[in-house]
Amino acid sequence: MALTIGIAGLPNVGKSTLFNALTRATVLAANYPFATIEPNIGVVPLPDERLKELAGIFGSEKIINATVSFVDIAGIVRGASEGEGLGNQFLANIREADAICQVTRAFADPDVVHVDGKVSPKDDIETVSTELMLADMQTLERQLPKLEKEVRGKRIEPEYLSTAQACLEMLERGTLISAGMKAAGLDPAIVKSFQLMTAKPFIYVFNMDSEGLEDEAKMAELRELVAPAEAVFLDAQFESELVEL
Repeated sequence: MALTIGIAGLPNVGKSTLFNALTRATVLAANYPFATIEPNIGVVPLPDERLKELAGIFGSEKIINATVSFVDIAGIVRGASEGEGLGNQFLANIREADAICQVTRAFADPDVVHVDGKVSPKDDIETVSTELMLADMQTLERQLPKLEKEVRGKRIEPEYLSTAQACLEMLERGTLISAGMKAAGLDPAIVKSFQLMTAKPFIYVFNMDSEGLEDEAKMAELRELVAPAEAVFLDAQFESELVEL
């Protein structure tokens, strides 16, 4: 089964441009919000030289490489957890992903519209995180009464209820489950059963220009902002043009 990575973020930050670079696709990457409505999907093979060696040993004529599916998801805006913008659709697409790649704009260009009118990676990350956390809180609040009933009926272990309560408290403190789960000593298998978006692995891609990519201090600041998650810095437009050569 292929790993599915959802490419998420605010509208107009370079998600579709990054998708094109990763998948060699040519989906619309426009200078206005919600250019993407239905998610675009691209499947990328992951060649592994070890498979050739194994095929030679076992006399296999066919080699099937592992794949990664990238999903270019519609942009999220404030209020998405309540259905604003394309919120409901965005959240549904995120739930289907195995991991989340959040694209954040970190370049200044007056010709490229920003949905909030200003470029602030910190604010953009907080907007997406807040909407995901609010949606997960709603999910847990719906699940808790059922979990309490099942614990009383001894149909599930009490740890399921205590884990759900711990997750809710974590979200109320403004912490992503993926960032706080290990320190809290939560069982990943139990957490996964709740189908929480903020429990998925996160990687943050900062879309920068050439000047920004030379600013080590700025990149260190952004890396610290999203720690312990991984941070990647690139110029999505340049990468997209490069694969077309």
